[in-house]
Amino acid sequence: MDKYDHNAHSVFLLYYHLILVVKYRRKVFDEDVSERAKEIFSYIAPNYGITLEEWNHDSDHVHVMFRGQPKSEISRFINAYKSASSRLLKKEYPEIREKLWKETFWSQSFCLLTTGGAPIETIRQYIETQGEK
Repeated sequence: MDKYDHNAHSVFLLYYHLILVVKYRRKVFDEDVSERAKEIFSYIAPNYGITLEEWNHDSDHVHVMFRGQPKSEISRFINAYKSASSRLLKKEYPEIREKLWKETFWSQSFCLLTTGGAPIETIRQYIETQGEK
């Protein structure tokens, strides 16, 4: 039970893999910008019951692994993060504005994947065989 998260009424383990891409894949990320984007994520995340686990970047996108809770409003959090990070990064790193098109930092879309300890097929087989002797 130690590896699971819990609250007063439930036990859970909810991991997500988020990929955010810069609009038109503009190359704006370096170590400093990535570290600041990570700090912004870590600052906003607790308000949504989210905990940052891993962070990495390429020049035009970031990969984030985080834990959530059943009550986490993930799409609301992602939108809040994209808005705040876009505003702050453009303000704190003015050179980024020169690389963007029409001031837009993030692509409107994002990729969010659930992660877990067991492959989907294993879970599917487990559920399908429930009740069998």
